Amino acid sequence: MMEQPDQGTPAERWDCHVHVFDASAPTRPGHYAPVEAPLDAIERLTADHGIGRLVLVQPSVYGTDNSVMERALRSRAGRHRGIAVVAPNVDDASLDRLHEAGVRGVRINLVSPVGNDAADLPRLAPRLRERGWHVQWYASRSHLKQIADLQARTRLTFVLDHLAGWRVDEAASDESRSALLRLANGGAWVKLSGWYRLGAAAPYDALVPMVREVAEKFGTRMVWGSDWPHTGLAPQTVPGFASLLQPVREALGEMRLRECLRASTLYD
Repeated sequence: MMEQPDQGTPAERWDCHVHVFDASAPTRPGHYAPVEAPLDAIERLTADHGIGRLVLVQPSVYGTDNSVMERALRSRAGRHRGIAVVAPNVDDASLDRLHEAGVRGVRINLVSPVGNDAADLPRLAPRLRERGWHVQWYASRSHLKQIADLQARTRLTFVLDHLAGWRVDEAASDESRSALLRLANGGAWVKLSGWYRLGAAAPYDALVPMVREVAEKFGTRMVWGSDWPHTGLAPQTVPGFASLLQPVREALGEMRLRECLRASTLYD
């Protein structure tokens, strides 16, 4: 019997989409009020599943104030990575400080009521390229054509949150499929995460064909994330951590799941 490749040590396995919250930090009005969700809590949870590294994604409620995330990153001295939200006029010193803390990209959120937009991305792009940063998109399928156009224009690496917005309760249009293929052919990545944001519920069987379809286009350019602490769910409905891995395991098999958990060049 052929031995399966080792899936790596916890230091080589990543949860590529988590948020940390300080309940005392100021937030932007008009959205949810976060509860305390400290870094050590998600570290304990992921450690129970053999995952040792995290990507901390700036939550929309904090706007461009990345201080909660930055403090968490600095408290672990290079162990984790971050995705920031920055103002169009952010100065180079701020970008360099965030990079030193472990930030490797910026997030554009076209979905949340207190999100941000992409109007100034072309102007910011040269400074992102200088630092080797990517752009992470929280968007719906209706935004994919716009995103594909920006990918071609800016020549940046793009990462599409939450299965590129591929919902189980919406039919994909020919335009959205074409745009997704353009993004894949242009070198974009997809994050396998945020299942409940896609109209799916555990055990997530409806996601299996969608994960397979996306994987056919993106190949090995996929990473996995738990989306902890699941800001859109009531505490009693938060899914078990293992269940969030299951649709990828079912769709792609154990070896491909392991590939999705391995450290990627996105976070070097």
